[in-house]
Amino acid sequence: MKKVKFEKLCLVIVLGLLLSFPMVPLQAQQNEYGLGLGVATYSGDIIRSLDPEQLGLQGTFFGRRNFDNVWSLRFGFSVAGLNAADSVSPLDAMAQSRNAYFKGLLVEGHALMEYHFLDYLAPHSTFRFSPYGFFGFGYTFFSGKGQAYQGEIYPDDEGKYSLSTPVIPFGLGIKYKLKERLFMALEFGFRPTVTDFLDKIEYNENYIPRFPDPNYVPNPSDPNDTPPVYGLNYGNKSDKDWYYFLGVTLSYSFHQVECFNY
Repeated sequence: MKKVKFEKLCLVIVLGLLLSFPMVPLQAQQNEYGLGLGVATYSGDIIRSLDPEQLGLQGTFFGRRNFDNVWSLRFGFSVAGLNAADSVSPLDAMAQSRNAYFKGLLVEGHALMEYHFLDYLAPHSTFRFSPYGFFGFGYTFFSGKGQAYQGEIYPDDEGKYSLSTPVIPFGLGIKYKLKERLFMALEFGFRPTVTDFLDKIEYNENYIPRFPDPNYVPNPSDPNDTPPVYGLNYGNKSDKDWYYFLGVTLSYSFHQVECFNY
């Protein structure tokens, strides 16, 4: 019950923030809009660390409001493909026998605060770039298909599943002022979730046929005597699934960026 209430609260907060921005009057010298493109990956019960062999594409559309030369508020939507498979980089022999996989499409809405370490927006600044950090709130919807273990029986949906989860985006990047109104950024972001089911593997003890005893000798007088072939399969209950974005963005300011006074 607490988890459900937390997800609903995060969803209300994020949607409230996103819906409030179009109502804000457009003020000169403060607003940017842009697009981004990059790659996405995840970590969980199939991948424990970033794996360059299992990447998907991701894209984003965003708006940014610069409050001053240090703080900005960014809101936007991202779409990404996520995939992972035990057959590509199995963690161990048990994972190789498990042969789990998943793939699907993720849609994220987010509102982020950005902090810039250098005053690159001022007209007479000696810097045309600035490292920055960001943090915020988001909500994600994921739809995909997969299998939690070899031999999993699907009803009639080919292993399809879907879920939604709050996320807490944070990360680092660097921005460069290409022209007075045109900006480029390289960014790496982390997305911890509150679910362990992003990869279709959660902490449920499933007995699956994957551990036959190679030393078993059947009883010839008992036709029903079969070797024990069942083992346990379950996710790690001590952590949740994460996903990650790495990409490049281009943004355009429709008005001259001013030098803010402190």
